[in-house]
Amino acid sequence: MFELFRAGGPLMWIILLCSLVALTIIFERLLTLRRRNIAPEGLRQQVTDLVDLGKVSKDKIAKVRAHSPLGQVLAAGLENVHRGESATREALEEAGKGVVHRLGRYLNTLGTIASISPLVGLLGTVIGMIKVFTQITASGVGDPTVLSGGISEALITTAAGLSVGIPCLMFYRHFRGRIAELAVALEEEALTFLESQKD
Repeated sequence: MFELFRAGGPLMWIILLCSLVALTIIFERLLTLRRRNIAPEGLRQQVTDLVDLGKVSKDKIAKVRAHSPLGQVLAAGLENVHRGESATREALEEAGKGVVHRLGRYLNTLGTIASISPLVGLLGTVIGMIKVFTQITASGVGDPTVLSGGISEALITTAAGLSVGIPCLMFYRHFRGRIAELAVALEEEALTFLESQKD
């Protein structure tokens, strides 16, 4: 395997670095973007009960905020619930925008890796073909073993770049869709909380 890596040339190090960064982001986002972590069941009801029982305090709001991303949204609503529906709605919307933005953390990096990895592989292809034509110019086409090094470098880097880029693009799209679903869930919870304050 290491011989194959070496045969791909120096650009393989860039592709390897991209793959390590991408794997780290993918595992981190897979663990983070779970429904139970972002919008745990029962939290909204607990917050509604706090308001109904008149037990809202700075300490309680801080605990709700530290609980989860949904807690951050609902804490913003709790802080403004005494100011009326309009202020509460605005606070919930602003907090929701911030939370959804943070859910997309690292995804730009993952998308960039998905884009550049195949291009780095393509660059390796170009460099490998330049070596092939340089060798043809120097020694002619009589000995195919002279040419095989450049051709294999070209093919290995292309394959490596695509092998990193394709899964990265798949996970990037998956996480974007997941964040959209979670944003809807957060919005529904916030609206339900807001509706409960009208009663």
